[in-house]
Amino acid sequence: MTTAAQEAEFIPVDLQLRDGRRVSLRAVRPQDKEALQAAIKRLSPESRYARFMSPLRELTPKMLERAANPDPDYELQLVAVCGGGPQETIVGGGRYCGSAGSTECEFALAVADAWQGLGLARRLLESLMRAARARGMERMEGYILASNSRMLGLAKRLGFAEAASPEGPSVRLVRRDLRGVG
Repeated sequence: MTTAAQEAEFIPVDLQLRDGRRVSLRAVRPQDKEALQAAIKRLSPESRYARFMSPLRELTPKMLERAANPDPDYELQLVAVCGGGPQETIVGGGRYCGSAGSTECEFALAVADAWQGLGLARRLLESLMRAARARGMERMEGYILASNSRMLGLAKRLGFAEAASPEGPSVRLVRRDLRGVG
């Protein structure tokens, strides 16, 4: 499947958030590299650490390439954008990635600090769950910092079970069966 086919598979969705602001969820495009890097740089150090579990300041060239060009057979990267044309800004993103021969995938999310607490992370994760299920994925998991109570709470509300992580006590593993996701 090509990136164009992946974009067509995920029809952009316009959302109104709790505070009335509007965003569109869409598949990432190769031309989003600069906007992705800018979005990462705008995150607070705490938000970057929560997403990458390291004191990363910006994406490496390899990470940026992979983020803007996910493998269409096993990955989906969504971005939440506001504004249009040259003023379009990425305010959140989420991805899942799987591998050949597996029906399991891993998710990760990041939401710009000024856009947190408005329901955007929930909509991103719900969209990823539906898309992964449509692709034949049966289980989704994610690694969340044990101190990230808001994300752990969201995962629980969406039916993820929390467990100890092989990463150690500072990280929790959440898992959910996707077979009931429509």
